[in-house]
Amino acid sequence: MIIIVKCLNMIKKKLKKQIFFKSSESIKSENKPWDKDNQAWWDWYVSLADNSNSNTKDTLLELPEPLKLKYSSKIDLNLQLSRPYNLTKNNIKTFQRNGFIKLKNVLAPDVIQVLRCEILLLLKKTFKNYNKNKRNRFLSLEMMWLENALIREFVFSSRITKICADLLSVKKIRLYHDNALVKESGCGRTPWHYDDHHFPLETNDVITVWIPAQAIPLEMGPLTFAKPLEVYKLVKDIKFNKFDTSYDKKINDIFKAKQVSIVEEPFELGEVSFHHNLSFHTAPENKTTQSRIVLANTYFADGARVVNNPTMVSGDWKKFIPATKPGEIVSSNLNPVCWPAYNQI
Repeated sequence: MIIIVKCLNMIKKKLKKQIFFKSSESIKSENKPWDKDNQAWWDWYVSLADNSNSNTKDTLLELPEPLKLKYSSKIDLNLQLSRPYNLTKNNIKTFQRNGFIKLKNVLAPDVIQVLRCEILLLLKKTFKNYNKNKRNRFLSLEMMWLENALIREFVFSSRITKICADLLSVKKIRLYHDNALVKESGCGRTPWHYDDHHFPLETNDVITVWIPAQAIPLEMGPLTFAKPLEVYKLVKDIKFNKFDTSYDKKINDIFKAKQVSIVEEPFELGEVSFHHNLSFHTAPENKTTQSRIVLANTYFADGARVVNNPTMVSGDWKKFIPATKPGEIVSSNLNPVCWPAYNQI
């Protein structure tokens, strides 16, 4: 009997060591920087969404191609992207209370058409056999502004960047990165998250402008928000899990249990959303035959520093903030001041 007890105790000690080792390895793995490209990051990230309630047998909604409009001239495009938007004090209060705001008529239909056509051209150049291989995928392009003059016009649009600065109530903002986010036909959900995980910046003055390059009906998977902003406190202590959908599921369960208000609405053509880095959001699957194309630009308050310990959830952050070490102020040539515009400083 004594021998059996000793054997059991030895087995228990061995199991404890194994569990501790696995736990330590998991923590180390999560804290490791991302070592692949940005598209690989998105392929991994969308796999963390819980799609257990999705019915893959549903027939996709057949949507026609967006209407072809007369193209804006370069002069007209510049004028539209630089004309100030009538942002109200109530808009700013709404953003600061809820963590997001959707604004109508930020961009005209012909401007949206130019943006969609340009991103589609870039997708076809970047992804081999794009039209054959795009189904069910979430595709991403980033740092387009460095080589594409048209995208640069949207990224540095004083109409858009001034809205961002005013919503944050800061005087000067810099670019983190631009990002074409393309949820292809049949692609599943985007997991619940807030961007504070993704941008390794030691500030909460971070904002992402989400510019749909077409109208987005509910079936296409519009960006969906939890409100008010403070709901992040309900879930901020949930441990992120890079291996499965448990993080997404836990957040969804807590939001349901606490009866958190969820805003899932279509986007009209020209409607644009702006969200804070602490705003929890998700997006449903794309149940249509068309690509859901969005230009998402992220800006932050001038003077922000890189956090001390960036993790893999921050993706390829060194590509976006080059020659800047953890703890240093971000001011690289890839993070230029976007507002005030250079001709208004």
